[in-house]
Amino acid sequence: MTIRKQLFWATTALMSSLFVAETASAQSTASQAVEERATQVGDVVVTGARGPRAIEGVVAENNPKSRATITEAFIGTQAAGQTILNSINLLPGVNFTNNDAYGSAGGDLTIRGFDSARVSLTQDGIPLNDTGNYAIYSNQQLDPELIQRASVNLGTTDVDSPTASATGGTVNYITRRPANEFGVILQPSLGEYGYKRIFALVDTGEIGPWGTTAWFSASKTVYDHFVGAGGVDKMQLNGRIYQSLGDNGDFVAVTGHYNENRNEFMPRVRLADFVKGGAYDKDDYNTVRSQATAINPSNTGNIRGQSRFTLSDTLKLTIDPSFQYTLAHGGGTQNMRENDPQLIGNSSAAGVDLNGDGDFNDTVTLFRPNITNTHRYGVTSSLIWDAAEDHQFRLAYTFDWGRHRQTGQFGFIDANGFPEDPFAGRNGRAVKLPDGTILRRRDRLSYAMLNQIAAEYRGSFFNNTVDVTLGARAPFFDRELNNFCYQRDTFNAYCTTQVGVDADGDGLVTFPQSSMNGSASNEYGAPRSFDKQYDAFLPNAGVTWKFAENQSIYASYAEGFSAPRTDDLYDVVDVNPEPETTNSYDLGYRYQSGSVIASVAVWKTDYSNRIVRTFDEAAGLFLTRNVGDVTLQGVDGQIGWSPMENLSLTGSFTYTDSEVKNDLPNGVVGGVPQFIEIAGNQLVETPDWQFGARAAYTIGKFDLGLQGKYVGERFSNDINTEVAPDYLTFDLDVRYNLASVGAGGSYIQLNVINLFDEEYLGDISTSTTGAAQYQLGAPRTAMVTLRASF
Repeated sequence: MTIRKQLFWATTALMSSLFVAETASAQSTASQAVEERATQVGDVVVTGARGPRAIEGVVAENNPKSRATITEAFIGTQAAGQTILNSINLLPGVNFTNNDAYGSAGGDLTIRGFDSARVSLTQDGIPLNDTGNYAIYSNQQLDPELIQRASVNLGTTDVDSPTASATGGTVNYITRRPANEFGVILQPSLGEYGYKRIFALVDTGEIGPWGTTAWFSASKTVYDHFVGAGGVDKMQLNGRIYQSLGDNGDFVAVTGHYNENRNEFMPRVRLADFVKGGAYDKDDYNTVRSQATAINPSNTGNIRGQSRFTLSDTLKLTIDPSFQYTLAHGGGTQNMRENDPQLIGNSSAAGVDLNGDGDFNDTVTLFRPNITNTHRYGVTSSLIWDAAEDHQFRLAYTFDWGRHRQTGQFGFIDANGFPEDPFAGRNGRAVKLPDGTILRRRDRLSYAMLNQIAAEYRGSFFNNTVDVTLGARAPFFDRELNNFCYQRDTFNAYCTTQVGVDADGDGLVTFPQSSMNGSASNEYGAPRSFDKQYDAFLPNAGVTWKFAENQSIYASYAEGFSAPRTDDLYDVVDVNPEPETTNSYDLGYRYQSGSVIASVAVWKTDYSNRIVRTFDEAAGLFLTRNVGDVTLQGVDGQIGWSPMENLSLTGSFTYTDSEVKNDLPNGVVGGVPQFIEIAGNQLVETPDWQFGARAAYTIGKFDLGLQGKYVGERFSNDINTEVAPDYLTFDLDVRYNLASVGAGGSYIQLNVINLFDEEYLGDISTSTTGAAQYQLGAPRTAMVTLRASF
């Protein structure tokens, strides 16, 4: 570890700033329209003096905020089918821990110390975070062959970001535009662990009387987990229809996406077991894990509209509507006695014959999922006024409404140990009870509604050497929550028609001991309905000064906001947590010439009302706690350098310092508030140092790439007593271009992930005071892809 750190310290000067260039990387149609200048990029016409510059598929930023962007040129060098969140892993401030080498088994994202639930993820301007808990699902993202570019706003949002939770920044990616000529891409891939993938795309070219363009694609991916039972079976369908309206950049477009994923959870390990060795032994896990306990299916889809209309020479209107659908769960099992009180309910029956043997004397294993079904509607719209050549105003409105249904209908397991239906009793055979109900794990319904208005001014002064951005957004967020079962805490519900006993008159009831509630001493709150409203005024400002040729400095300030999640509100105790808020400051320097693109930024974020979930040992409950204030600060940078023709070197570094300011409340004992001492500690899962680097070289028909990522030590519990070891991984990509095949763009590509087979711990399921659980990092994995373009 010491030698490794010394190596990176020695190369820090090289890694001062990766991936920056002067093209817009915003999320919505409106944000693209106001940021892109001079040339047509993506879906909009841009108006400005200079075109984009890029080194190794990454573009140089000019916006007065800390942002980094990658393009399709870089994305295409990564493993076929890889999640886009893994492709941004070399960017400063970003740490993505993939659950496997191929990207379809999930993973976890952090940016500048903020976890994924505090980062807004959007595709073409629509929010992809879960409406209830703001979770990001990396394995449900768009096929990477369809992504034109992806960008990361570090600690800030765009002024029209349609989100109620973005204290840690945003990740935005843009879908490719249809080609003007007819074309077909057929792309099969093979790899280790039974990896098989096929991707196909058809571009229609210009058709019809108006020159309409479109593309349609499909992909299928299957492979086995490198550890544990089961694997991944994933199918994705996509399509886009695009209609230009004249030659001024106006257009209308409709894009559709559907993703169906069937996989099993991968086993996690304790640090002590990892240190002992043998954690990667697949056979050991296969003998002890049942696939029935780990199923993790999802059906997700969306329809996205985008449009831009020029109302006059100085006035433009953009409208981006959307609809999203989610049906997903994380499965598990429950052993139920056939005469369990929860099965009997308020009836006089002796039990339920779960296995059909004619009696009520058995204990049967049932499939017990946590199902989430979401219907979500949204629209983001902006009116853009070019008041003068160097002055622009924008007024934006965002609406986002989601119906979030959380259920847990039990189902049956077949003779082979698999669920009869991947969605249990919701879509398959339910466990019917004699009182007329069905056996459920939970039963909740919530509605989330965001109304947001935003305004922005952009101006250039002193012969375009000073650019100023001033803006503000005002989100108004409502949650309507309905809990139809008895609730112990947000993770433990008890759905029954039994009559509980309120022994001490505190409004909480107990039930006879059952398989679901464990001890009869557990107290539950009654079913209830309630509303919560949150609002904020969030200003932001930025300035860029181009003080010399190829050089500029920038400064930005932005306020962030995250409304409480449904899991923070469904507790038996009404804690009514305040929204989390942030004040973020950045000061940066950029250098952009023909062969060098570089930037470095110092930053600080004051973070208030940080909400965590902890186990109250005295009360025996998982409760929401307000930790109070946290300070995060650091420096990050990136560089792209092309010292000679056909050679490019890129690198990034990140230093993050975090400090928790308050101890963690831990209930009341004998009238005295209790605390867990964490003040002065660092945030969990936040490494001090990260480094990324890539070298790319073209020789003849070969394109060669080698990239590496170093992640420093990370604390895995709030009391900072357990530390995940640092690690360094390398990936290799080698492409042989087949210029004589098809219409150009054909190639054979080899990707090797974790080239030197580093054994490391990736994602952390953190703990308050005890030992955490870890996801194993993927071992060395090789795959080959043939791309045929016609």
